[in-house]
Amino acid sequence: MPQTYDIAIVGYGPVGATLANLLGPSGLSICVIERDPEQFALPRAGHFDDEVMRVWQTAGVCDEIAATVRVNPGMRFVNAGGALLVDWPRPAGEGMQAWSTSYRFHQPYVEHVLRRGVERFGTVDVRLGTEVVSAEDQGDQVRLEVRSSSGGSESLQASYVVGCDGGRSTIRRAMGVGSIDLGSHEKWLVVDLELETEREDLGDFTIQYCDPLRPTTYIRMVGNRRRWEFMLMPGDDPAQIAQPEHVWRLLERWIGPSEARIERAVVYTFHAIVAERWRKGRLLLAGDAAHQTPPFLGQGMCAGIRDVSNLAWKLSSVVRGEAPDSLLDSYEQERAPHVRHYIDLAIRLGGILQTTDATRAEERDRMLGTAPERLISEKPRLGPSALTVGERPVGVLSEQVRAADGRRFDDLVGYRFAVLVSQSFMKELPVSTIGALARSNVAVVQDCGEGYLLRLGAKAVVLRPDRYILGTANGIAEIEALLPRIPCPSTAEQAA
Repeated sequence: MPQTYDIAIVGYGPVGATLANLLGPSGLSICVIERDPEQFALPRAGHFDDEVMRVWQTAGVCDEIAATVRVNPGMRFVNAGGALLVDWPRPAGEGMQAWSTSYRFHQPYVEHVLRRGVERFGTVDVRLGTEVVSAEDQGDQVRLEVRSSSGGSESLQASYVVGCDGGRSTIRRAMGVGSIDLGSHEKWLVVDLELETEREDLGDFTIQYCDPLRPTTYIRMVGNRRRWEFMLMPGDDPAQIAQPEHVWRLLERWIGPSEARIERAVVYTFHAIVAERWRKGRLLLAGDAAHQTPPFLGQGMCAGIRDVSNLAWKLSSVVRGEAPDSLLDSYEQERAPHVRHYIDLAIRLGGILQTTDATRAEERDRMLGTAPERLISEKPRLGPSALTVGERPVGVLSEQVRAADGRRFDDLVGYRFAVLVSQSFMKELPVSTIGALARSNVAVVQDCGEGYLLRLGAKAVVLRPDRYILGTANGIAEIEALLPRIPCPSTAEQAA
């Protein structure tokens, strides 16, 4: 008889590990399946934002991660002559998510923290060095055939399987779904260096050098790490350009081999694609398995973390019998338009950077050089679903307020539904409404956030576990109308 789990997660990168951390406290049986026997030791993703830090706060790993990162002051696009074309400054202080708005990080450090976080949960079974050979949705279960690196094979079963297994996803192939090509596929050389000497003159800002002769990116990573990215041009040999002698020729404008060590030099193709479907029965996709974006916004990994923050509580509710299976349909409905917003913006900024035609570059410089574009960080609304019916602020990411004692709101409520209510309105709520909220395991907070409620024009706001707004209320009838949309724990769980 195959070993059976409630949920199987295929892929143990940052997205899969975050999903495991969010599901761990549910008590459900989770299996994490990862092909590689060891954690990947080299850097890949290099940026995340305040919303992602807020997810990791919910997962209980934010303090360890915060100790390893650096606040990113922003990004600038400049032309070949150094003139500013696009400016995207990031404030250094705490933003509306109660975290800084932009961070640089070293992925191996963060993955280590996430994996160590999963070790807290005895119901999570992690299988490293194990490859999924096939996945078959059998109607009431998914049957997985897996093979270990030692050569052994076995069958597993899970109620649901989430493919967090990257751009070449085995689970996406098992679903038989194609991808929507958004028309951006450029090869870039990514070079990670470790400095041997201090080089503060290299600067803290991310710089996009919009030089038609060779578009280039400079990034200050954490500690003594720096990253350069070079667009491959006609005539470049991808196999040769990553060799040290070629890399140092590209870097000679900024740094020499006596000042740094090459940690990694590899050619990537920056794709812009979205899977045609993110769910097929009991199989689901998240992260790069569902979508890929050019890196010019630093939102690739962020999108995957948002995916699993949206998905984890829905999966838990469905598996526990608190919500119908149809709740999972809202996952792609909400997330796909949201991620497309970021991909479209990344493509537009990539168009500014990757202009290699001299005439077009001159036109770009004339237009933006006289009036540089200034970007601000955006928090798009979720796509339409049964949970996002209504006008803004429904479906918008909430602010994270602080309690009088300084604690962040999410630390007060945990990964569940919550109501932030004004103290005056709390006194108006009937005992029956308060009881209904308690039966639905909704946290009620009334000692903070009065200013936020005032900005919303509401006496109460109901927040989902992923911190997006379910609805607002200015009267008892309005808040009671939101209650049927909150998954309710079973009678047996309440009694326990």
